[in-house]
Amino acid sequence: MAADAPILVTGGAGFIGSNIADRLAGQGHDVLIYDALTRPGVERNLQWLKDRHGARITAIKADIRQNDELARAVGEARAVFHMAAQVAVTTSMDNPRDDFEINILGTFNLLEALRKKRDTPLVFASTNKVYGDLADLDFARDGDTYVPVDPEIRAHGIGEARPLDFHTPYGVSKGAADQYVLDYARSFGVPAAVLRMSCIYGQRQMGTEDQGWVAHFLIRALEGKPITLYGDGYQVRDILDVSDAVDAYLGAWQRIDTAKGRAFNLGGGASNAVSLRVLLGHIGQLIGRDVDVSFSDWRAGDQRYFVADTRLAEAELGLGSKVPWREGVANLARWLAAERGFNHPIGAAVAELSDAAG
Repeated sequence: MAADAPILVTGGAGFIGSNIADRLAGQGHDVLIYDALTRPGVERNLQWLKDRHGARITAIKADIRQNDELARAVGEARAVFHMAAQVAVTTSMDNPRDDFEINILGTFNLLEALRKKRDTPLVFASTNKVYGDLADLDFARDGDTYVPVDPEIRAHGIGEARPLDFHTPYGVSKGAADQYVLDYARSFGVPAAVLRMSCIYGQRQMGTEDQGWVAHFLIRALEGKPITLYGDGYQVRDILDVSDAVDAYLGAWQRIDTAKGRAFNLGGGASNAVSLRVLLGHIGQLIGRDVDVSFSDWRAGDQRYFVADTRLAEAELGLGSKVPWREGVANLARWLAAERGFNHPIGAAVAELSDAAG
């Protein structure tokens, strides 16, 4: 494949996809965006990419289930970042067939197109949900946070050796796609790697209650609207700024000879682990008032704790230090306030906290 051939980003107008596309185009690569443009906000992301990069961005409006259209796009590409997906557990419970067709069949279509080329690298966006609800692990309360009883997990998080345990249709569909990608690397020699993501946040994220919860919390708080926590709010996630996630995706592509056939956990790691209650306290500091919170029942498949052990990805993909979560959330608050035109003193509060973090 010619060195000037485009790089394909499926779901490239979405949150992480648009950030990958922006980085690639900024480095001088032509980028082919393949996106059905069905999620709110993604058309704005696509226009933002075109405004910034002009002719380096080409868009195909199509569904990942459109096999012929997808095969044509793959035929043009010299590398593929596969971000297109049905991304919400709740949606998978409401419509498991769509979830199956998008996440499993769509990925299978992509892999079949790549199998015919054999030498085109693929980096696939998987999820920490492949590890299930971690119900066998014991946790203790430490203030507003759950912590693992196991000292190794407390120090480093959940590693790639953790057995897979698919829960909910979403967990099953992403887990099956994850395994298909790894097996096409093993069985057919497709140079493909898998990144099992924790919670990614940052600019271009149009968060909802079902997906993109860090941005959702900030949007609701800026609007002065209540936030519903499912469970008790002590649950912990390791959150990762999208700029660091893009580093990992490009690192996997650039080191595909090392990464192919392998899965890597991608998240904020132990240094960026935070409970929902602690995060909401930080958001209250940013906006200068307490956040209105209510509680509801735990949702299906929800993990009381997930922190990714990121040591393998850091070592093999050449990753550097991560954006500290307080600084990253403050940056996202600033961007959301500007993006949505909030008349709020968030800017000054964010600047003060960012200066303190620095």
